[in-house]
Amino acid sequence: MVDADFSLPDVRTWIRGIPALTGTPPPAPEHFPEKPGELFLDWLRAAVAFGVVEPHVCALATVDSDGMPDSRFLILKDVTEGGFWFSGSAASPKGIELKENPRASLAFYWRETGQQVRIRGLVREGDDALRSRDFVERSVTARAVATASKQSEVLEDLGAYDAAVAAAEARISDDPGFVSEDWRAWCLEPESVEFWQADSGRRHQRWLYRRGSDRAWTRAVLWP
Repeated sequence: MVDADFSLPDVRTWIRGIPALTGTPPPAPEHFPEKPGELFLDWLRAAVAFGVVEPHVCALATVDSDGMPDSRFLILKDVTEGGFWFSGSAASPKGIELKENPRASLAFYWRETGQQVRIRGLVREGDDALRSRDFVERSVTARAVATASKQSEVLEDLGAYDAAVAAAEARISDDPGFVSEDWRAWCLEPESVEFWQADSGRRHQRWLYRRGSDRAWTRAVLWP
């Protein structure tokens, strides 16, 4: 029998009462570079200087073979003329989904500065030199886990996992240049990049870069 005084919490009211947009947005940009990657790096440098925690962490969204979206957080590895780089295993869900459908998006959110960046485009694999460098630059433990892990499969025996990681660590110690065959470096080549800056009164500011048919960038101001 349920206690008469028991009641479910008003979750909606509770969630709406959690403070939001508590950061300190910087002044709006006075100069907009020709390419969005330059503005992204300006914002990233400013986020680091402001003390934003892990500003290089972003959400990668992909789509599986059934059209179901999937997302996870990962670490941005590089920004080049070509686009935005990240890495992982070709055998992971993201690797399988990117092979089937190379369209993806990245999203950054910096709470302390009240800023977001949303990037959409096509993903291509980097060459062997890039994936090898990315893998070797990881710590020995991270490389061993990446080598041993059957990512996202059901883990029924923790001991077997520990043994597999230990074996991979031994292999790497014997061959410091070892690179997992499954490891990939991916580049998201942007078709659009949106910069979003919060306002406590919800008068947010948004600027969108979009590639035209001639591959040149155009820029527009969006309604909040």
